[in-house]
Amino acid sequence: MAKDLIKQQETDTLSTTQVLDDGIHHVNNPVLDLPEIVKNYLGPVAGFHQENNNYYFTDGGASVEIKVVSDEIIRVRLAPKSQFLEDFSYAVPQSDQHVAVYTFEEDQEAYRVKTNTVTCVIRKADFLIAFEDREGKEYNKDYSPMHWEENPDFGGYYVYCTKVAQANEAFYGLGDKPTHLNVRGRRFANWNSDTYSFQFNQDPLYRSIPFYIGLHEGDAYGIFFDNTFKTYFDFAAEAYDQTSFWSEGGELQYYYIHGPHMMDVVKRYHSITGTHYLPPLWALGFHQCRWSYYPESKVRDLARNFRERQIPCDAIYLDIDYMDGYRCFTWNKRYFPDPKKMIKELADDGFHTVVIIDPGIKVDENYWVFKEGKKNRYFCRRGDDYFMEGYVWPGRCQFPDFTNQEVREWWGGLFKGLVEAGVAGVWNDMNEPAVFGRGTFPNDVRHNFDGYRGSHRKAHNVYGMQMVRATYEGLKNLFQKKRPFTITRAAYAGTQRYASVWTGDNVATWDHLRLGALQLQRLSVSGMPFCGTDIGGFSGEPDAELFTRWIQFGVFSPFMRAHSAGDTAEREPWSFGPDYEALNRKFIELRYQLLPYIYSVFWEHTKYGFPILRPITMVEQRLDTNIPREEEFCFGDKLLVSPVLYQGQQRKMVYLPAGGWYYYWDDSSFEGGKEHEVNTPMDEMPLFVRAGTVLPEYPVMQHVYEKKIESLKLLVYYTAQEANSYMYEDHGDTFAYEQQIYLEKKFVVKGAAKSLKITQYIDGLYSERYDTYDLHLVALPFKVSRVMVDDKPAIATQDNQGRYVVKVPKDFKNIIVT
Repeated sequence: MAKDLIKQQETDTLSTTQVLDDGIHHVNNPVLDLPEIVKNYLGPVAGFHQENNNYYFTDGGASVEIKVVSDEIIRVRLAPKSQFLEDFSYAVPQSDQHVAVYTFEEDQEAYRVKTNTVTCVIRKADFLIAFEDREGKEYNKDYSPMHWEENPDFGGYYVYCTKVAQANEAFYGLGDKPTHLNVRGRRFANWNSDTYSFQFNQDPLYRSIPFYIGLHEGDAYGIFFDNTFKTYFDFAAEAYDQTSFWSEGGELQYYYIHGPHMMDVVKRYHSITGTHYLPPLWALGFHQCRWSYYPESKVRDLARNFRERQIPCDAIYLDIDYMDGYRCFTWNKRYFPDPKKMIKELADDGFHTVVIIDPGIKVDENYWVFKEGKKNRYFCRRGDDYFMEGYVWPGRCQFPDFTNQEVREWWGGLFKGLVEAGVAGVWNDMNEPAVFGRGTFPNDVRHNFDGYRGSHRKAHNVYGMQMVRATYEGLKNLFQKKRPFTITRAAYAGTQRYASVWTGDNVATWDHLRLGALQLQRLSVSGMPFCGTDIGGFSGEPDAELFTRWIQFGVFSPFMRAHSAGDTAEREPWSFGPDYEALNRKFIELRYQLLPYIYSVFWEHTKYGFPILRPITMVEQRLDTNIPREEEFCFGDKLLVSPVLYQGQQRKMVYLPAGGWYYYWDDSSFEGGKEHEVNTPMDEMPLFVRAGTVLPEYPVMQHVYEKKIESLKLLVYYTAQEANSYMYEDHGDTFAYEQQIYLEKKFVVKGAAKSLKITQYIDGLYSERYDTYDLHLVALPFKVSRVMVDDKPAIATQDNQGRYVVKVPKDFKNIIVT
């Protein structure tokens, strides 16, 4: 027995020191050599294999996928343990596009994946990745290999990518960060946040758009870091020669998007994330909003004032006070006893009613929406299976999981009652998601993520996007043939497929007017083209001058809405006295006159992916002197705007890109490629039209369908060169354009010293509401002696501005003026 005891003691001693072949310590002793959590970098490439247009490279432990998405787009994915996550993205519905040609080459130093346009170079020795054009010019390259660090608290990895920041390289995009257009030298976080009265350089804000454009020596490329976790971007802030992006979870997955033009980068970004749907024409008119217009008598009085004062308006908004105790999808019957009757009467007078909807659903067993959501388990749950609860406007609330398709379909159907009452549009707010007292949801909240599962760390930045997706899809189904109008406060890349955005709770200051000009330009080049600010500022009190200058800027904001908080003075276009009322009327009327041009610019975005607002750097990207320019921008490619952004400003310097330009207000001509000092009286703002433009204008209307257009006005601006203009027309509110029920018109203007030729090309099946054009020939350098329209003579008269006017058939093919 003693021998047995000694043998057992020896065995025990061995068990405390012996490590079996599998590397695991047994019995009751801890592992003594826990791996240290450090950053791990890719090592030398050890092998590769190909699967169609996907190339997989490994260093023996980690793997990298290089996917040829298109001739100009390459996707890069890193799997630290060679286990890729399932390929799913809310931003990119379909990552496979048509690829004409792609090839693979290998030499002693590198592998090369080539398309007709771009080459992805993977260096063997250190796994550095670079992107070149077909001539071998390097556009973008890694500073260090991609790297990662384990996350012991949540699982998964922190993932990092560090690129070379070239000398003098400028960076644009990343949504509506409230800072200068060129973000070099700044660091940002993407985490959707409710930021009331945000300030210059405050970060983060309401939206997360992890897409930026690099510009160096006149050539551009884009990086889209498709990661929904909290992400970070450093544009040569920590190190002057490095640009980095990283995330607190998920995959390191990014798309390299080739240029070389900034416009091409944005178009190609839209090719994978989608464009904004073509909005209804009324959505491009003037909108009036306040927190809140109630009761019904107040709404009716507002509408009456607009019509009696002859100030155009197409939409009136109802904020949270229209609801019963802030319960979504209900009406406060004390304030609005018969909402259907009120909305119909507003519609009869040309007003569309837009209502707000928040994600928080009041915990109330007598509230039908809460009961349905609870019964079907549609609300978000925490890690230990308790419902996520938080306080917002209704009090104690639960919140739908919009990353669940079944929940989205349910939510979309909840709008049935509002639609039957006549509501024309929906405004989604508080969907960062915002929660009083704690900011947002806890990290342990679980989300369906369309079957791909995730905590709130993963779903936070797409929560608002999926809410407005549910709203848009529900309205589209309920409206059937009519286009919905939706607006959202929170967004992620790709949200443009479902909604417009505004910049959130700004302040009535000149600083915020300047910020708005920066934010809307940035949103437009970041893939969110239908964007606007709260005209006049949400909080605070604007004076008359600030409000009027903001209205002027709003004319050239894609989304034009005045909005203000309930604790501020009333803020309508007539609130500052008759003189300013007349000024505000003049510029709102200008918005309506320009609607056919504005609508055509939206069509160009929807069909081709062109941004609506275009910074001067985008227009002339090869001039480094344009990088600091921030106040001028183009609306489409024919109008240049330079809003007045400083109190009491009576004149300003305006830069015009190369070519000929005309001052809109008096037809005077200006030479491009230089700065000009322009007077800025209160009744004008610097607005220029590119030479050769054919600019369509509507007559002044109080709402978009008020008048039948008998003859469409076309302003034809003389050019000594050849210039193209485009105009788009359709029903204005249906989806018939998807079956080619539209007209795309191309006008070619070609001038000489004593002649002007205008050619029209028409494509599509729509029939316009008018039969003729009234051509107004602007700034002709010769006296008109003859006009021939398709070889038939026409009569030219002169208007009170000295322009020659010719009435011609709408389907003309050629006009020659001599």
